[in-house]
Amino acid sequence: MLEALGVGLSRRGRRILHDVSLIARGGELLALCGPNGAGKSSLLGVLSGDITPSVGAAFLAGALMEGLSPGELARRRAVLEQSPSLSVEFTVVELVALGAEVAPYELVADLSKITAQAMSLAGVTQMAASSVLALSGGERARAHLARVLAQHLAGRMSVGAGALLLDEPTASLDLAHQAETLSIARACARDGAAVVVVLHDLNLAAAFADRIALLCAGELVTAGAPGEVLTPDLLRRVYGVEIEVESGGGAEGRPLLRPNFLAAATRLEARWPR
Repeated sequence: MLEALGVGLSRRGRRILHDVSLIARGGELLALCGPNGAGKSSLLGVLSGDITPSVGAAFLAGALMEGLSPGELARRRAVLEQSPSLSVEFTVVELVALGAEVAPYELVADLSKITAQAMSLAGVTQMAASSVLALSGGERARAHLARVLAQHLAGRMSVGAGALLLDEPTASLDLAHQAETLSIARACARDGAAVVVVLHDLNLAAAFADRIALLCAGELVTAGAPGEVLTPDLLRRVYGVEIEVESGGGAEGRPLLRPNFLAAATRLEARWPR
């Protein structure tokens, strides 16, 4: 379980987060949604232990994040950054193997197996010998996803399901790979992990998340099941866009959103200098 308790974050006099309390439970996929500048990535950074809040605290399985060593963090939670950087010319298999190295000494013999599993899940096995720097943006994103999955799988073998945190993992992917990536995230949650994903696409959040936390201007507006959070009135208030919400049908009745982009375009045209 991941928990943010009364978290506030300020940088250079600017308030990024204010009094945010949120729990990500093992066995569920929690989506962090909201407009640009809402504080989604910053909150994910706090929940991962990569960012120390100005006030409040973050906990992982009941332990204060600040009290965990880098090694403990690496085994207990895996994080995919929004824009992973890489300057060394690793091959894909070398990059993914880096994630598996969090496995304890007694499991070193399993590193190749973990690496192969992660590459298969992310669909990058056929790129194993390719330089990561030579890949397209989408292919590179999937290679980094495989690295994080290898870390998650290795950590699971030593300390249990732990947590998986993904910051906009679908941003550079085509439709099929967006669905595959979030299906992987959901499978990790079903396996017991606490999974937190930053998403801009509300329809993806509605389709895959167990709960959605909606942020705006650094504050948590609400958190709950997709059908509870994704309402026209609330979305209009947070995003400033008219969004029609329909029932998606099926056993879970997940909502389907239809933003009125033409209305937004008309407002822009009215402001355009002539």
